[in-house]
Amino acid sequence: MEIWITVLLFLLGLLLIIKGGDWFLDGAVWIAEATGVPRFIIGATIVSLATTLPELTVSLTGTLQGEVDLAVGNAVGSVTANLGLILGISLVCIPSAVKRAQFQLKALLMVLGAGLLLVLSRGGVLRALPGTLLFAIFAVYLWSNLKDARTGMAKDREARPKRRTVSRRQMMEKLFLFVLGITAIVAGSQLLINYGSELALLMGVPASIIGVTMVAVGTSLPELVTTLTAIAKKESSMSVGNIIGANVIDLTMILPVCSAVSGGALTIGAQTTLLDMPACLLLCCAAVLPPLVTERFYRWQGVLMLGLYAGYIALLVT
Repeated sequence: MEIWITVLLFLLGLLLIIKGGDWFLDGAVWIAEATGVPRFIIGATIVSLATTLPELTVSLTGTLQGEVDLAVGNAVGSVTANLGLILGISLVCIPSAVKRAQFQLKALLMVLGAGLLLVLSRGGVLRALPGTLLFAIFAVYLWSNLKDARTGMAKDREARPKRRTVSRRQMMEKLFLFVLGITAIVAGSQLLINYGSELALLMGVPASIIGVTMVAVGTSLPELVTTLTAIAKKESSMSVGNIIGANVIDLTMILPVCSAVSGGALTIGAQTTLLDMPACLLLCCAAVLPPLVTERFYRWQGVLMLGLYAGYIALLVT
């Protein structure tokens, strides 16, 4: 009976994250679009920050509660799941063109973040001081987004000089959804970390594997929901911007923060440095190299990424 209660509470955590992400995105995207920011930039900023909240809260909670393997596995595994599973599905369904000017810097920052994280963690410890290099990448990413957002807003004002009218009731509804979404995400993440750890113990599965599979995919569900919605609405720019942006945040902000709150040194397990991080870097390269050269994502690329992710999961469970 105990295991079923644990499973139900774990699933409740996932449900809160899904609905919280949905409410948060609804409010955040409405607020962002009201400013006239381009869709790719909306995906790479407001939406990616929103969908990264589960990974941040789960990893921070795990670190504070001593579940370091789960925390680290979640952060790295979420990037791998975002690329291999979610972006792979997106590209198989809607391969699309991309503007190099919008995509190039963010894609290179993602690859640089994955490579630097691997190098800094080779000794089995991620220290806070070297981790500031990752924060520097995050700062460049934020600066780039702010610059692009200002450019997009200026173009929108030129094309549409009249200010949009928004009712007070509509504004309050969207802000309420925004706050409700954050609350649900944080509560769901707490359930996920607590009962994900308990499930790992009950099933005899190492916490590091639970972190990079069940919990990582669970906290990536907001990205998956956003991507599936974007596929249905044929909004590929929103989907790609969201995934790339969320990955940059995961790689350059979450683990350095966890390192800082853990006393300046975050322990990184052998599985993470020998398998999880190299797999993450490989998928980053597979995701960005073709569009950087040809300014286009391909269906075969999506199939390749799904295959790489399946191979990675097979190595985990063998």
